[in-house]
Amino acid sequence: MSSKLLANLNEPQLTAVTLPHTSALILAGAGSGKTRVLTTRIAWLLTTGQVSPSGVLAVTFTNKAAKEMLTRLSSMVQVNVRTMWMGTFHGLCNRFLRMHWREAGLPQTFTIMDTQEQLSMIKRILKQNNIDDEKFPAKQLSWFISSAKEEGLRSNAVEAFDEYTRKQVELYQLYEATCQREGVVDFAELMLRCYECLSKFEALREHYNARFRYILVDEFQDTNTLQYKWLRLLAGPNTAVLAVGDDDQSIYGFRGAKVANMQRFEHDFAPAKIIKLEQNYRSDGSILEAANALIRNNNGRLGKELWTDQGHGEPIRVFQGYSDGEEAAFVLDSVKAAMNDGVPLDDIAILYRSNAQSRVFEHGLFNAGIPYRVYGGLRFFERAEVKHAMAYLRLINNPEDDNALLRVVNFPPRGIGAKSIENLQQVATATGVTLWQAACSGGAGSRAQVPMAQFIGLIEGMRIATKGLALPEIVRHLLDASTLKALYVADKDGQDRVENLEELISAADNFLRETGGVIHIENFDGSISESDDPMSAFLAHASLEAGDTQAAEGRAALQMMTVHSSKGLEFDYVFMTGLEEGLFPHDNSLNDDGGLEEERRLMYVAITRARKRLHFSYAQMRMLHGQTRYNVPSRFLDEVPAALLKWLSAKPKNLLAMEPHAPLSGDSSGRNLSSFAASIGSASRTDSGFRIGQQVSHAKFGHGVIINADGSGKNVQVEVNFVDHGIKRLALEYAKLTAI
Repeated sequence: MSSKLLANLNEPQLTAVTLPHTSALILAGAGSGKTRVLTTRIAWLLTTGQVSPSGVLAVTFTNKAAKEMLTRLSSMVQVNVRTMWMGTFHGLCNRFLRMHWREAGLPQTFTIMDTQEQLSMIKRILKQNNIDDEKFPAKQLSWFISSAKEEGLRSNAVEAFDEYTRKQVELYQLYEATCQREGVVDFAELMLRCYECLSKFEALREHYNARFRYILVDEFQDTNTLQYKWLRLLAGPNTAVLAVGDDDQSIYGFRGAKVANMQRFEHDFAPAKIIKLEQNYRSDGSILEAANALIRNNNGRLGKELWTDQGHGEPIRVFQGYSDGEEAAFVLDSVKAAMNDGVPLDDIAILYRSNAQSRVFEHGLFNAGIPYRVYGGLRFFERAEVKHAMAYLRLINNPEDDNALLRVVNFPPRGIGAKSIENLQQVATATGVTLWQAACSGGAGSRAQVPMAQFIGLIEGMRIATKGLALPEIVRHLLDASTLKALYVADKDGQDRVENLEELISAADNFLRETGGVIHIENFDGSISESDDPMSAFLAHASLEAGDTQAAEGRAALQMMTVHSSKGLEFDYVFMTGLEEGLFPHDNSLNDDGGLEEERRLMYVAITRARKRLHFSYAQMRMLHGQTRYNVPSRFLDEVPAALLKWLSAKPKNLLAMEPHAPLSGDSSGRNLSSFAASIGSASRTDSGFRIGQQVSHAKFGHGVIINADGSGKNVQVEVNFVDHGIKRLALEYAKLTAI
């Protein structure tokens, strides 16, 4: 039986599977068969009688991975593997605490809070103690508590060097006391409580040290500080620990993952062997050469080189677009060509660094009728923050829209509770009016009278303030006036939501450029009439794009996802888009210690998702997050050998001798943007007589200079660099610019 298990393993895999009773570090490159090695190692130990299932502890990072390994093991061995301790860190700690609840100081029936329940408890604590929830947002406090626990720190061990942190520590103490009193734990508490229990009770620790003769850990590069400490406690002097991971794929530093744990493992566990799984069974040679060349630029690697016997394969195709729309058109044309060549849609993936980038591709796929699926996320117009903003837009357009009112009447929170909303609905039903009319007549009740009046004033104020403004400017105004954007800016984890809200401005701008704000309506007699109400047209467009183009589960569909979401997946055709400085690598990474190296590891992950054909693309100009950006190619393109690249457009020179790797943003500081705009094909004069370089005035944004223009007739769009507001893209038909 054991010889059958070992069949078809390559030499390093065979060495890893048949290791003697010793600790070892397995550096498992992308596509090198690490899951097979892990499961076969366990099966070999069980089959050869070296250990019973109860003597094995196997840690995975997802429940899905644990179930997959158990299923594979069940088909490989004749013993009952269900008694084995296999699961996620949190799952295994829960199992431990259920058995040792007394020692852990928990009630036998303790319950686990999910993220929303944890937030609810924190909000309750803030309210009970009269704490300003704007100064101490619940989500931010939740992050503070979880981060402390993941470092193994109770509230009395957290160092506070300022008054704000001291207050957070006090709230952490109140939170701990509330959890203990109510017999509940959060996810981070499962790990911390288990670790403390093992630390405190020597006999208990010695029992598990003796029990688990073999500990195997998957995705070791993603372990955080407390998880590593927990493993050290569980591993006794006679425990063989097998750590399997890839330091080149450590991309979760923002979640607390410590890639340095792989180096610590070498020091603390003194592994007898470091085995490198470098043969890749997924990708062609050109793709692996690109990945190897890129990742060599990182320092402190444990080091490995991926290779394959599948041949060199095709070169990596590179496309430079003038704009993000041109980039999306290239991707769409390439997808259609792949479909015509018989490539299944499920084997095609579009990757991007930021969620907000998905919108322009979704729009193209929607118009082309190509089914797609946003993996690990929602389509652009289905994202909660976008739906909130669209609800405000609907109310500005039509205050009688009950669904829109219900969505945002108390979001962001303004003191209009569920009871007041219920009163409002009852009054509206009884009197046969809309919720807006009921609200205007005081139907929400006396308790909500002031906040409801403020809400009504907000909507009316936005309608007045945006009268005559172009659609993108209306969206920009409502994001600020509603405080939606500010709400997410204050949230440490709200960056993606802020970017999506800002991208809604780009969506409105793109809609105007494509349609001129006109929607075609079919009349009863079959004739077609036009509505020139841009807001109504855009709302209809958004509703249609939020329809059923995203494929149902089980139906073939193109895959769209962030690079983070793509880890562990593979596709025949991969489009890595938005390869621009400031976008990938992201601006934020340039200010973080080790941030650029993590961005490079993220790019390494993106490259190694491709099996047969890899595309790189970027745009010279991109309307992103409501701002126009002028871009230079990502430094990562320079780090891939030129011999591996096939340029589908003219290879760019060093544009305007700009510093090639300076972070870019939507401003013009230190850059001759006017010259740059002209150099990439802008017309020197618009159909309306305005010219690039001309000084203009706008009623809202003040004085500025036109730096770019495109389109013709009613569809002319200009980019103006305003003194006080930076670069704005405006439709000339609506912007009402005045020449100075």
